[in-house]
Amino acid sequence: MINVKRLQASMLGLAMTAGLPALAQEAGVQGRPVELQLNLQQPVTQIAADVYNLHTMMMIICLVIFIAVFGVMFYSVFKHRKSLGHKPATFHESTAVEIAWTIVPFLIVIGMALPATKTVVAMKDTSNADITIKVTGMQWKWGYDYLKGEGEGIGFLSTLSTPREQVGQPGVAPVGQRSENYLLEVDNEMVVPVNKKIRLITTANDVIHSWTIPAFAVKQDAIPGFVRDTWFKAEKIGTYRGNCVELCGKEHAFMPIVVKVVSAEDYTKWVEGKKKEMAAKADDPSKVWTLDELKSRGEKVYNTNCAVCHQPNGKGVPAAFAALDGSPVVTGPKAEQINVLLNGKKSGKFPSAMPEWKALSDTDIAAVITFTRNSWSNKAEENIVQPAEVLAARK
Repeated sequence: MINVKRLQASMLGLAMTAGLPALAQEAGVQGRPVELQLNLQQPVTQIAADVYNLHTMMMIICLVIFIAVFGVMFYSVFKHRKSLGHKPATFHESTAVEIAWTIVPFLIVIGMALPATKTVVAMKDTSNADITIKVTGMQWKWGYDYLKGEGEGIGFLSTLSTPREQVGQPGVAPVGQRSENYLLEVDNEMVVPVNKKIRLITTANDVIHSWTIPAFAVKQDAIPGFVRDTWFKAEKIGTYRGNCVELCGKEHAFMPIVVKVVSAEDYTKWVEGKKKEMAAKADDPSKVWTLDELKSRGEKVYNTNCAVCHQPNGKGVPAAFAALDGSPVVTGPKAEQINVLLNGKKSGKFPSAMPEWKALSDTDIAAVITFTRNSWSNKAEENIVQPAEVLAARK
């Protein structure tokens, strides 16, 4: 019997001797792609290490087969060419050869499939998780809700933090002046403790997204109306980066994923700090705000969450995203606009659905609605929405 683990280890050692992992990551760089990368990112989970080993093993097997087949073929052509007086054979079949070319590939495939199947089965085992996090994809950001384990009750949105004016503007931010993690940085990272099994439940609000961290060997689609799950257990403290890898619209390239792996003590501190931060942001829904207060706050909420689709001037994108400037929903009864913000809008003449924004606080929803009803050319009769109205609409 072939010792698969010993074969994998020896092949991985051969690859390391050849210097392949050195090409996968620059010194001092962790958890993100690098220039001239020729291999997978350095693994920081057991599953990722297994995938790395499988990749190396199968690449070597394929290389050996390639060299053997083409070596025999070119040798035969060169040594048995007509100019040397060789004549073609006249036999029609060879039972031994037919048996050999059936059995040998079968054994090779079985030898490759067994360790691969073991790894795939392990990828699907989400049982006995220490922490469960719901991941929601939306155009174009990620929502994280900690459902079970330490940190339960924490929820936040994670959005690209590279300044919008630098994105796609060649003259604004020359390569030498960009941050090290340009387009791979967010305002709120997912934070998890090291050496803990993290179960991820993925879904989406609008279209199909895909949550991916290469260093974890995790890639899980987030599909509207479906709940799927995966897991990882990071064995090294650090920050690891990925992207949505399912084409999801015009801002698909700008919804990065950042996971920060910390010690158990630092994670506890983060949980305590995050809960205090959430409590501080939880405004009293019974407070009555002035129009100017709501407009000022609403403008910030709009620029962070809405401007990417509806544009800063409220004009939207023709045939893609609805204009808010002059919109009958924005200038009409406020109850309808509150309903759209809370529950989304899945149909209409625009192909891109409006996602629900229940993750925003009552005050933020009231503020952004008030801002849109009093901006650009809009002059709605019902021009102010209070947080208490949003709270009542949630029930």
